[in-house]
Amino acid sequence: MDKVMDALDKAASSFGNLQLKVGFLEGATYPDGTPVPMVAATNEFGNPANNQPPRPFFRNAIAGHETEWQEATAKLIENGDETRDVLSLLGEIIVDDIKESIRSLDSPPLSPVTIAKKGFDKPLIDTSNMLNSVSYEVGEIESQTNSE
Repeated sequence: MDKVMDALDKAASSFGNLQLKVGFLEGATYPDGTPVPMVAATNEFGNPANNQPPRPFFRNAIAGHETEWQEATAKLIENGDETRDVLSLLGEIIVDDIKESIRSLDSPPLSPVTIAKKGFDKPLIDTSNMLNSVSYEVGEIESQTNSE
């Protein structure tokens, strides 16, 4: 048991200054300049003022895969992989799971007006810009203080 705790302590300290960000990263935009994170958030949480229901692809991915991500992290650490490599591999896995969640979401269905406008009935997929913008980055932990 002491060996396990020592390994966990060592792993935790090696993650101390690195972070993994997964999602729609700063700078991702549509051709017209619309920020992809804004569109993704509107899809995720809905926009009642625009009669747009929530389509929680991101929360669905987390709920469906969180345990798998934890297990993958543990296995990568056990294998002795470098911290940055662990986070990068985990980032790839999470990106794939979020993209699959976007592709597989089919409820709530689109309105007949939206279907007629798009020409098909697949929620969250139109230009595939949001789908193709799911990304990750591994970097130093950023300060949480606000500078004035």
